[in-house]
Amino acid sequence: MPRTPQPPPIDGILVVDKPRGKTSHDVVEAVRRLVGFRQIGHLGTLDPLATGVLVLALGKATRLARFYTGRRKRYTCAVRFGFATDTYDADGEAVSEDAAPTLDFEQLQTLASQFVGKILQTPPSFSAKKVHGQRAHELARRHKPVNLEPVAVEVYEFRLIGVEGPVARFAVECGAGTYIRSLAHDMGKLQGSGAHLAEIVRTAVGEFTLDHAVPLAELAEDAKAGKLEARVIRLENLLPELPRATVLPIVEKRVQHGAKFNLTLAQIQPGQVTAAQGAPAVLDSGEWHPSRLRVFNQQGQLVAIAEPVVPRTYQPVVVLETAPQS
Repeated sequence: MPRTPQPPPIDGILVVDKPRGKTSHDVVEAVRRLVGFRQIGHLGTLDPLATGVLVLALGKATRLARFYTGRRKRYTCAVRFGFATDTYDADGEAVSEDAAPTLDFEQLQTLASQFVGKILQTPPSFSAKKVHGQRAHELARRHKPVNLEPVAVEVYEFRLIGVEGPVARFAVECGAGTYIRSLAHDMGKLQGSGAHLAEIVRTAVGEFTLDHAVPLAELAEDAKAGKLEARVIRLENLLPELPRATVLPIVEKRVQHGAKFNLTLAQIQPGQVTAAQGAPAVLDSGEWHPSRLRVFNQQGQLVAIAEPVVPRTYQPVVVLETAPQS
């Protein structure tokens, strides 16, 4: 029986406001059903407990995912002091009686400051980290030993916002790979009464903030009305911080075949990024990146991302097939 043909992919970034209780995979599958094609991935998972910014790459934008791996992330979270849990969050089982602590604002501020900077952090046992080829959470659920090595991460901000009873609220900005659950758990150890993550909202992934995020229910309404594509940030508007160059058709052909090409300084325009309200002032986590360049054709389509091999000579590292212009 012939398969029903899929509609052509929509190419770009869609920012979803993930609801609590859904996995990131649940959201990806929901959006796949709405748009009718499967070429969708996410730029960083969120736990089921978490809500907020989940960035989805659609169509050709999945080819650009590698350039977003170092984006800084921002969160607001509530940490419940008094007892820890086996998952380090409110979805887990308590591992002790509630100590019912009285929290001291100044003490918590001081403790939080100890986590700012480059730190070694042990991921939670209930995580997607692999131990001898198996997911740690699969071993933990079978009550098997999980030995995870500490990982170097960077926290740029861990700021106490307020305290109400046994709950403290924080604003966090961190690099890729940081577990906020582990910050909560480790803070509880330092404070002495134990703690776990009670609530968490991701408010930004790099330049993508809650202001860009759309709830799934609204996306479903847009899909019915044929307006969902208008929510997508197009390829041409992605990675605006990278310089750009527009090339002639003869050079475009070389680029499309992955061949090196030359540019004059006059062809290269500087990148521009205006930090959105609530976004990190610095987009990336601080690792060194080569001087990448966005390459456009005469029709204004994004053709490739390239890196320099010698001054003014570039090598495409990602080539995007362009649709013919009518």
